[in-house]
Amino acid sequence: MVVKQRIAPLNLTLKSKVTSALPSGYKPELDASDYLDDDTAVLYMQLIGIWRWLVELGCIDICVEVSMMSSYNCMPRVTHLYAVLHIFSYLQVYADWKLVMDSTYNDHLAEIEKRDWSELYPFAKKMNPPDMPEALGLEVELTMFVDASHATNLITRQSRTGVLIYVNKAPITWFSKKQNSIETSSFGSEFMALKTGVQLLEGLIYKLQMMGVPIEGYFHTCVDNMSVVNNTSVPESVLKKKSNSIAYHYVRSKCAEDVLRITYENTKTNLADILTKVQVGATKKSFRGKIIFPGD
Repeated sequence: MVVKQRIAPLNLTLKSKVTSALPSGYKPELDASDYLDDDTAVLYMQLIGIWRWLVELGCIDICVEVSMMSSYNCMPRVTHLYAVLHIFSYLQVYADWKLVMDSTYNDHLAEIEKRDWSELYPFAKKMNPPDMPEALGLEVELTMFVDASHATNLITRQSRTGVLIYVNKAPITWFSKKQNSIETSSFGSEFMALKTGVQLLEGLIYKLQMMGVPIEGYFHTCVDNMSVVNNTSVPESVLKKKSNSIAYHYVRSKCAEDVLRITYENTKTNLADILTKVQVGATKKSFRGKIIFPGD
């Protein structure tokens, strides 16, 4: 049992001109500073609560950092608190940036070839909810970016999943979370992330259908691992690792239903990358500028 000792008064002054939501190179899992006393630990949890709501409201660029620091709500350390305060310093610099809900279509997306999955998944058919209302208005298109950072936690070696889903050009769903399993390969972590992304996509499709929103065709899904693309796009491909077989067949069956088609997206342009790892400087600015726009 760890007993929290009362610590000396903390310096809660915010820094200025920071370029990243967390200090460069900071690994919270390696933090060995003193544990916070009970009163300060409550303050830590309150600050995390504030950030979780801000992420829900559209602060996508701090989603991964807030997710990481939320893991230490139970027993936060002194430097964990300073890291959370660093997020506030970051927000001061970019407080005028805003999330833009753009209703236009992604005309730059290339057509993805439809494959014949009928021999492998003859049961796979796209099913609409029986009680869905009549769809009205203009059709919408869905685009999903999926990424995983393999073994990013240096203590447990858990990977992190990042998913970003757009309706037309408006970001609607963003997700960043440590994976429950420990994958031995980047292929495995990417496939588990893709399974999570497809589950989130299915939930969003159901909501849109029950709201009477017409949906256009298949859903463009972008990943930055070519092995994953091949295994989900080529019906003849074979999975060699049993540990990933459930995710493998689940995703492929959804491709067979033509719910989604998967294509390769370079890591440098895969927008879900901002949801899997702490980025700094120009890299952070580049991804943030593609998702969230500066204020007037």
